[in-house]
Amino acid sequence: MKLRQAPELVTSDWLNTTAPITLASLRGRVVLIEAFQMLCPGCVSHGLPQAQRVAGAFSDKDVAVIGLHSVFEHHAGQGSKDSLKAFLHEYKISFPVGIDAQSEDHMLPKTMARYQMQGTPTLILIDRQGRIRKHKFGMEKDLILGAEIMSLIREDEAPLATSDHQAAPTGACDESGCPV
Repeated sequence: MKLRQAPELVTSDWLNTTAPITLASLRGRVVLIEAFQMLCPGCVSHGLPQAQRVAGAFSDKDVAVIGLHSVFEHHAGQGSKDSLKAFLHEYKISFPVGIDAQSEDHMLPKTMARYQMQGTPTLILIDRQGRIRKHKFGMEKDLILGAEIMSLIREDEAPLATSDHQAAPTGACDESGCPV
């Protein structure tokens, strides 16, 4: 499978960060992008809480979590930066959130179109080299996502050193188990 470089995000503004974020600036880390809309039930009940859990579970040096507010419907109800700011505060979303730039025809936002997203929630995983490794519309199970993220984190690490012969554990059972 040929891996595709992740296109740069096209945003009109950022929240929860002091400066705009680029994917190039995150190279060397695994990046999780959670594309959402405030009025999307699946985003509110699953996508955003899952992204918060990922942000809390992995080190910032290994994984960057970014929200992407991609409004492709109900523009009047979701279009205001102040509404989004209040939403992020209310739902305690602490990771950076980019506002996907609207296209000239006001149909699909620019980043949503670049990534050929089918809707929201959409989860995108980008590896340390900036390549798209997962692009999923809808919900993903936490255990699967956690394993995929850990696999990407460990992908470029040196293999663990092992000796040719491990000494067999001796002794009686303790809280860590029962050796053979």
